[in-house]
Amino acid sequence: MGRLDGKAALISGAARGQGAAIARLFATEGARVVLGDVLDDLGSEVAREIGATARYRRLDVTREDDWAAAVAEVTSAFGRLDVLVNNAGILTYAPLERLALDEYRRTIEVNQVGCLLGIQAAIPALKAAGGGSIVNTSSTAGMQGVPRLGAYVSSKWAVRGLTKVAALELGQYGIRVNSVHPGAIATPMIDPAGTLATSKDHPWATVPLERVGLPVDVARLMVFLASDESSFCTGSEFVIDGGATAGIRATGAL
Repeated sequence: MGRLDGKAALISGAARGQGAAIARLFATEGARVVLGDVLDDLGSEVAREIGATARYRRLDVTREDDWAAAVAEVTSAFGRLDVLVNNAGILTYAPLERLALDEYRRTIEVNQVGCLLGIQAAIPALKAAGGGSIVNTSSTAGMQGVPRLGAYVSSKWAVRGLTKVAALELGQYGIRVNSVHPGAIATPMIDPAGTLATSKDHPWATVPLERVGLPVDVARLMVFLASDESSFCTGSEFVIDGGATAGIRATGAL
């Protein structure tokens, strides 16, 4: 414990699943956190569960004024901003032939534009703090193609590229920017029934580590990237997928 002592963090998409796990672990490691989301009841409950070091703020990541208010909440409540986690995201399933333009645009707005707006809103406060860490949630879908996920894949590749540009521009201010690329993680976005975490038979569990990832797995990586332990890491991709992108896995005994 204590790896994030003294730090203040803003986490988008923090009302449930992966974002909630990140907020909880950040607080356990000593950070003060503002949880942003549009799921007000769930987000408020997570903040209450964490306690006095956490606050919930409604945050529609596609709205500039929501981002400005969220950053102001962090700096007003905790005096500074050290860490931004751009975690909010949505998933749209459709083959390209039937992918509706409004669904494509909505996915890009939340996953890609939301990330850009978060970075822009956080920069002044991170500069004022003398530097900090921005962690953008991309996906293994930001490193390869996935059928029927054209909108999601496009957005996550864009987040990967945006991360590198931000790292190049912001390094002079001591602001590090990295992207995290989860594979199949048992969150409500892909697992609304809550059955993946214990599944060994689901296709997503057929990775070298033979299980689906858990939100806390991603949260532990986020703690590293938010902490001073990663002080020389910027502009990089951190893959957390149980080995799914390592290559073709042979079946049977070797």
